[in-house]
Amino acid sequence: MGSVDEGKLRFCIDRGGTFTDVYAEIPGQSDGKVMKLLSVDPSNYEDAPVEGIRRILEEFTGNRIPRTSKVPTDKIEWIRMGTTVATNALLERKGERIALCVTRGFRDLLQIGNQARPNIFDLTVLKPSNLYEEVIEVDERIELVLKQDSEIHEPESAGSNVVMGISGEQVRIVKAVDEATLRPLLKGLLDKGIKCLAVVLMHSYTYPHHELAVNKLAISMGFKHVSLSSSLTPMVRAVPRGLTASVDAYLTPVIKEYLSGFISKFDDLGRVNVLFMQSDGGLAPESRFSGHKAVLSGPAGGVVGYSQTLFGLETNKPLIGFDMGGTSTDVSRYAGSYEQVLETQIAGAIIQAPQLDINTVAAGGGSKLKFQFGAFRVGPESVGAHPGPVCYRKGGELAVTDANLILGYVIPDYFPSIFGPNEDQPLDINKTREEFGKLAKQINSYRNSHDPLAKEMSVEEIAQGFVNVANETMCRPIRQLTEMKGHETKNHALACFGGAGPQHACAIARSLGMNEVLVHRFCGILSAYGMGLADVIEEAQEPYSVAYGPESVVEASRRESLLLKQVKQKLIDQGFGESSITTESYLNLRYEGTDTAIMVKGKRNEDGSGSDYAIEFVKLFEQEYGFKLENRNILICDVRVRGIGVTNILKPRATKSSSGTPKAQGEYEVYFGNGWHKTPLFKLEDLEYGHLISGPAVIMNGNSTVIVEPNCKAIITKYGNIKIELESSLVSVKVSEKVADVVQLSIFNHRFMGIAEQMGRTLQRTSISTNIKERLDFSCALFDPDGGLVANAPHVPVHLGAMSSTVQWQLKYWGQNLNEGDVLVTNHPCSGGSHLPDITVITPVFDNGKLVFFVASRGHHAEIGGITPGSMPPFSKSIWEEGAAIKAFKLVERGIFQEEGITKLLRFPSSDESSHKIPGTRRLQDNLSDLHAQVAANQRGIVLIKELIEHYGLEMVQAYMTYVQQNAEEAVREMLKSIPAKVSSESVDSLTIEEEDYMDDGSLIHLKLTIDSKKGEAFFDFSGTSPEVYGNWNSPEAVTKAAVIYCLRCLVDVDIPLNQGCLAPVKIYIPPGSFLSPSDKAAVVGGLHEQSYFW
Repeated sequence: MGSVDEGKLRFCIDRGGTFTDVYAEIPGQSDGKVMKLLSVDPSNYEDAPVEGIRRILEEFTGNRIPRTSKVPTDKIEWIRMGTTVATNALLERKGERIALCVTRGFRDLLQIGNQARPNIFDLTVLKPSNLYEEVIEVDERIELVLKQDSEIHEPESAGSNVVMGISGEQVRIVKAVDEATLRPLLKGLLDKGIKCLAVVLMHSYTYPHHELAVNKLAISMGFKHVSLSSSLTPMVRAVPRGLTASVDAYLTPVIKEYLSGFISKFDDLGRVNVLFMQSDGGLAPESRFSGHKAVLSGPAGGVVGYSQTLFGLETNKPLIGFDMGGTSTDVSRYAGSYEQVLETQIAGAIIQAPQLDINTVAAGGGSKLKFQFGAFRVGPESVGAHPGPVCYRKGGELAVTDANLILGYVIPDYFPSIFGPNEDQPLDINKTREEFGKLAKQINSYRNSHDPLAKEMSVEEIAQGFVNVANETMCRPIRQLTEMKGHETKNHALACFGGAGPQHACAIARSLGMNEVLVHRFCGILSAYGMGLADVIEEAQEPYSVAYGPESVVEASRRESLLLKQVKQKLIDQGFGESSITTESYLNLRYEGTDTAIMVKGKRNEDGSGSDYAIEFVKLFEQEYGFKLENRNILICDVRVRGIGVTNILKPRATKSSSGTPKAQGEYEVYFGNGWHKTPLFKLEDLEYGHLISGPAVIMNGNSTVIVEPNCKAIITKYGNIKIELESSLVSVKVSEKVADVVQLSIFNHRFMGIAEQMGRTLQRTSISTNIKERLDFSCALFDPDGGLVANAPHVPVHLGAMSSTVQWQLKYWGQNLNEGDVLVTNHPCSGGSHLPDITVITPVFDNGKLVFFVASRGHHAEIGGITPGSMPPFSKSIWEEGAAIKAFKLVERGIFQEEGITKLLRFPSSDESSHKIPGTRRLQDNLSDLHAQVAANQRGIVLIKELIEHYGLEMVQAYMTYVQQNAEEAVREMLKSIPAKVSSESVDSLTIEEEDYMDDGSLIHLKLTIDSKKGEAFFDFSGTSPEVYGNWNSPEAVTKAAVIYCLRCLVDVDIPLNQGCLAPVKIYIPPGSFLSPSDKAAVVGGLHEQSYFW
């Protein structure tokens, strides 16, 4: 395996959604053959990869190979291919007809799924369709034996129904599989034409025998494919395990059908080494290429391509992969090893399997450009390939590609002339300029209406503004990918590839603080080229649930050895010798009480002994989350091994040194921020190792345009790649006293929202409460010095806007008694809270002794005390019956965590009546851990905002905190102005709507809504609402206001940040003492849900 067969061709192919890229190594030629074809072109050929191979073979051999005949394989050494067949089938829902087989009573398990809310402001939520058509229930049941029960059972003793599972946990066989009742159900599926089955039974990760029994029966009855969750992903958590099995059953038959068709086009492909790229960056033979491992097949090739040709050869810095296409951009990271995730979501389906950590953002060359409510907006909608951007001559809309064309980043002379009725015309720059001219009139009219002295923006400035906003959109996932894992973004180099990426590379690197960009010489086909650099991967994993310790480490090592033996044998069976096989071992570890597991790779010490996994786990945990949990057991979840068959196929080839100065092909006008520049254009094929080109410059790399900005220099490396070195320069934008810069407004919207989102991810990953981690019942936000909401990541509707009341209450309460290093905690409804389990942690931030902003996080703790466990009593009558109620307390005072004080508040809830002895929290350590997580989330926000201040200056950041609120206010005003015309057939200046509804006990909610259509203002008057009730469906005033702001935001059909500006044109009156504004003694736990969901 991996040997070179002289005289034969090697093919690397990436079959993408639009184009198929082919790279072939030709015997006797120093440079490979590159070919690009349409992936679907039925009038000319059946299959693009086969056609690419056929054309290159014809050219190499000189012999004609008719399309109707089989392709000869005597001149082919190997074929490596990545394909989007699986991805497209999943996105378009064109997979195999399948049924889901689940434990009786769980037929809706996957339909319910989890509480992920892709867009909480969407009034027409369209949930992705299920992959399965039918559900059948298996009459079987397995239960885990709890530790306290396991002591009285001897597993596998005579007559015992308790056995030891694979994970080391004891399970009780409550009921074996009832095949008599299952058989007719399976027969019914076959009668409907369904021949593929996904099976997920409870606890099958540790006891797979029942799933295996179902598999045996189904295959014997004629099912052609059965996917078992216990075989695909033997890990705890039934929902992702079941969804993975569904994806595999849905896609594997489609892949097998395609591969069968592909193989049939050759005369004897059995003698050719054919391998396919998997989502984890490894190759697999056709027999082991399955659906759940194929969805990232194409993008994985790109990650392998840049990592194996740039890291260690062109730079020693960790790399950020930046693959920008037409509709989306993929970002990834490489620092000497592939970064993987064990769970990801694609097209509404969760897949639990090792995959490269590739983040996708909906911004690409086809992203739509819009100007709405005084801000530039890019995407997420795309113009697509048809009609495409305006310049495609198909009547499309303005897109990022049009902006690049205006600026000279796309040069029509070097772009294929494939447009117009006869597909022979170049890009239409005149039409693009005309459309930008129309947009310029709209933008300048808006700016002049707000500031008569504002200078008109030119078409070029507007195009540049949109490109800047697009760049910031793409920077957001890059920051998350690096900073969320404790890495400094600026310490990386940007590895840029894809069709549009090199046009934006310098600007994005500058925005991220990087000073190095690398553009591969095969950047346009790097995903295909990466196929030839990948190794063959075999993996094995099994669950092992036990506390980490000397005995368990020995057992884990034994399991590891058995799994290594399995993967090695699989590689040997594929032709690899022992010397070509390397292995990796992992333990999946987590702290007890959390479900944030980290897959820790085993390392070898200098003496050859294995390193301590626990030490490495603590190090990784602290690096990613910023703290470690003291006195907490570490648990083993899984043992995993990875066998690597090293192929050594493609090797980077050095190019000859330069013998003179580089020669430009011509000069073009290119716009760089401050005006037009005469810019030389070079072709990469004319450049040699050592050539240095100072910016501004354009380098044509095939069909990709590489833009070298001013104050940058491009160097051609030893291997023919382009290295661009940047001079760092801080952005300097003058702050207007009255009007926000329309471009910077969009950029700051992105930055503020990005900060709130990163705070949320930190909280979710570091907390213990299931409500925060799994149900996502939390929110994070940042506020101006007055407590006005600046940006609230869209998490939970009832929190949105309500936290501003909390911050303002605390600001009023503490006054001047706030100091640097203080952190506040509160949960009382009367101080801006919702219900008691929702604890808010607020951190004031100072600059030179001056309060400059706040950050806050609110999360639902699983336990806070009260008369029932879980702190959600159904029959509470007073607030103290619901748990610990904290109006104001300094959780951290001048940097010192006040554990004794907060412990007292949580363990001994206050009561107005000494006779009432209400239990305190039953999970104190969990509360303390979650409070630490909230403090850490706030600290994450502080660090990010301080970076923003360092970059732009405090004055500018605070100015845009105000401007983004004004922008949201304008959007809400415009929406309110339009409401009367939609409701009333008559033209009116004012509209009044009066409605009322009743609670189950007859309590009345009365609302009189008055809208002024001229001013765009609204008055919500709740006068007439019933008084506070002697029960727990009273609603805190902050929740009522949150419901109002949420409704308003849903009606604004534009992606604006939810902030204090949304309430600026709104007045709300809630009668004190009503059950929408109860006293501080009122019970509220039911009202939070009744009122927030009532809306």
